[in-house]
Amino acid sequence: MTAPRRSAGAGTKPRASSNAPRSSSAGRGTALRRKREAIVREHMESENRHEFDVTMGTFHHPRYEIIATGDVHDGEGEVARYFQETRAAFPDQRNELIALHHSDDAVIVEFNLKGTHLGSFRGLPPTGRAFTCRMVALFLFEGDRLVGERVYFDSATIQRQLGIAHDPLTLWGRLATAANHPLTIGRAAVRSVIGR
Repeated sequence: MTAPRRSAGAGTKPRASSNAPRSSSAGRGTALRRKREAIVREHMESENRHEFDVTMGTFHHPRYEIIATGDVHDGEGEVARYFQETRAAFPDQRNELIALHHSDDAVIVEFNLKGTHLGSFRGLPPTGRAFTCRMVALFLFEGDRLVGERVYFDSATIQRQLGIAHDPLTLWGRLATAANHPLTIGRAAVRSVIGR
């Protein structure tokens, strides 16, 4: 025996039909997310193809903020120099998308950046070594216009892989730290002995 069906009466709300049309604002939100995602994907793929005119065209205002180094490249000229400098040092630099997320004013991308150090970079001669570094980039939007990319990563990860830094937990890393920072290491050793 089945229970009788209850009709929607006073105090109860009828269940929304699964076939009910979406509100126009939800449709606009979905369309905006799709448009932003397409811009970000074209941006990243064109960087991999080294078609920097296409990459530049994805921006309403070209701007890169590299948080690990504190560098800000604002405007088309500065961003073009950034592309030139990094690709001269790492001619095979490329990104591999891991995940893509949406927020109200950004598309958040997790990716691996890869490259081989084959050219001079800020005075550092080429090491010939490759790196892979997991990163997060915030692609910042005003509506459907890309107005900047803010990139977060651990620069020591790249430096260790290029052979210009050492893991501080290894013997070589501890020796390098002691040699490069004798006062800091000395003070820490004294504090550990006297208990401060």
